[in-house]
Amino acid sequence: MRVLVIGSGGRERALAWACRRRGHDVTLAPELGEVTADEVDLVLPGPEAALVAGTADRCAERGIPCFGPTAALARLEASKSYARALASGLGIPGPRYAAFDDVDEAIAWWNELDRPVVVKLDGLAAGKGVTVPTGRAETLDAIRATGGQRFVLEERLTGPECSLLAVCDGTTAVALPLAQDHKRIGEADTGPNTGGMGAYAPAPLPLDADELVATFVQPVIDHFAEAGTPYVGVIFAGLMLTGDGPRLIEYNVRFGDPEAQAVLPLLETDLAQLALACTAGRLRDVPVTVRDGAALTVVAAAEGYPSAPVRGALIDDRGELHGAIRFDAGVRDGCVDGGRVLAVTGIGDDLDAARELAYRRLDRISFDGMQFRRDIGWRALGGRLRSYAAAGVDIDEGARAVEEMKRSVEATHDVGVLHGLGSFGGVFSAKAITALDDPVLVASTDGVGTKVELAARLGRAHGVGTDIVNHCIDDVLVQAARPLFFLDYIAASHLDADLVAEVVSGMADACRAAGCALLGGETAEMPGVYQPGAFDIAGTLVGVAERAELLPRPTIAEGDVLVGLASSGPHTNGYSLLRNLFAWLPMDAVPPGFDRTIGEALLEPHRSYLDVLAGALDTGTVKALAHITGGGLPENLPRVLPDGLDADVELGSWPVPRLFELVRELLPLMPAEELYRTLNMGIGMVVVCAPDDLATVPAAIAEETWVIGSLSHGTGKVHLRP
Repeated sequence: MRVLVIGSGGRERALAWACRRRGHDVTLAPELGEVTADEVDLVLPGPEAALVAGTADRCAERGIPCFGPTAALARLEASKSYARALASGLGIPGPRYAAFDDVDEAIAWWNELDRPVVVKLDGLAAGKGVTVPTGRAETLDAIRATGGQRFVLEERLTGPECSLLAVCDGTTAVALPLAQDHKRIGEADTGPNTGGMGAYAPAPLPLDADELVATFVQPVIDHFAEAGTPYVGVIFAGLMLTGDGPRLIEYNVRFGDPEAQAVLPLLETDLAQLALACTAGRLRDVPVTVRDGAALTVVAAAEGYPSAPVRGALIDDRGELHGAIRFDAGVRDGCVDGGRVLAVTGIGDDLDAARELAYRRLDRISFDGMQFRRDIGWRALGGRLRSYAAAGVDIDEGARAVEEMKRSVEATHDVGVLHGLGSFGGVFSAKAITALDDPVLVASTDGVGTKVELAARLGRAHGVGTDIVNHCIDDVLVQAARPLFFLDYIAASHLDADLVAEVVSGMADACRAAGCALLGGETAEMPGVYQPGAFDIAGTLVGVAERAELLPRPTIAEGDVLVGLASSGPHTNGYSLLRNLFAWLPMDAVPPGFDRTIGEALLEPHRSYLDVLAGALDTGTVKALAHITGGGLPENLPRVLPDGLDADVELGSWPVPRLFELVRELLPLMPAEELYRTLNMGIGMVVVCAPDDLATVPAAIAEETWVIGSLSHGTGKVHLRP
């Protein structure tokens, strides 16, 4: 066929590529012009502006098949207030909203809503008419900045976003692979909105594209068909996966950019034949077939984009790469001539392969001021993880290993052992050694785990020295013991004196803060066992407690309450999951809501609760302490409970820190139970006390605490209550 593609950006280059690879004769033009039916067989309008301007209407007048809606139907994108009213009338799930011409009325509505909002200009704005303000001052500024134009305020929703593209023939809509794009200029989705800095497909989300079409697209198609104005073309539904299910963010009336560059390379069906069938109302006659695998697109933008792109830089391209495609956008005569200059799409058997190809191809391209995101696809990793075991750690197998060891270990015990394997630390009566009446020794041995890999990679080893000491301090503290001395062990492929000094410095700082001695200093150089540059640390801490003050106490009873203390971060657990989850996000990125880089947040040292709990322990009202380590709340609370009691934890009873909120957002497939037994989710220590002592225990703790649940009759389980 002779195909005319309207437009000249990256999306239009992708449309042309998709048609040319099937042998069609393709011409790109900025507008329809005076083309007639005897000169072209099919028109594919790319940008929304062409459709709003009536390209499809003029094609109809000339008898040219056009894969795009009329100007009247293009209002679905051209007017956000119209689209919201239509969707609301059809019962399509979306946020609360209102449209305004008056700034004061909008502010009054927002004050009554009393929730964060998104500010959207009503008309077309090249993908940049949306502001997501933070805080009251930014929201007021965003509303006032609308400058007298009609605009919409929408309740801000949270969750992963996805792009649903459906081809429509007036009565039927069929989904293309779900995509996810990256609107913001900065890594970790920070900075101002752009037209799009990258995309990938299919998006690994727990959503069925056909079901989404039935909910968000087909009602619109049916509405226009019943009105006698059938919709032909693409409907792009921007969706957000919230805790209450998918919700509509916006409608577009064309292929997305850069979604088209990621989705079209996966389409096996001839795009031109598919579009032509839609113009004739025969979509059902052309099966929509998609290849296996994935595609990922990275956009390279000009210096100064999105506010003031700098044009004129010469583009140096050192050659093509099999499996990767370059789609030009803002390019003229080999030089930069627009904001989004070009895009590179990698196509592979899976998203990892596609991503590698895209970035390898991009490495061959350069121009002055070139900017691109290094984290395209970073949110996709969480879509693969349904459990901690999927990240390489099996909590159940670890618990089974402890049970298997118990029989052998307990065979060595005598009356001097009070608490052994399976508690937070071994407790050995000092009487068995010294014949003293009251003191008992409490010991804990542990490691830092895969957090050390991240510390080694970022060159920040001091904190993991603190981690190992504080972890062990907290493990003996739960039995009311104060630390006496700590012995350390460091192993590496090749020992680096500076590295060892940094780790030991962290240990020494933690020991000084706890008033205990740092002993030991055992090191091991093990080439071939550890990867070059990798290291591991472990340690043993010995403390002492009065026998009469040992925890947990036998008085724990039904009705006792759980008081939570904040963690300082993930502490030393869950890093196999976290490293997988953030593998494609640069560690120097600062995600929204963070006050530091993601690397710094992940490496925040494990805190010690020794001093903060001293006053509460002195009151004599603490019945038990539970250190929330590997296994989280579900696995650690039962370790201090007597038989016949369950712990009922009320989710939402404490503020979940931003890092854990982001983790939860990135793991749509992971059940809450699995998430809360993988990470501490913001609670690092739990105090068990009687309800009558709630005035005493929190008052003796010099920081904010939260009542997070209570004990009930049961079989030793933890119930997470929404």
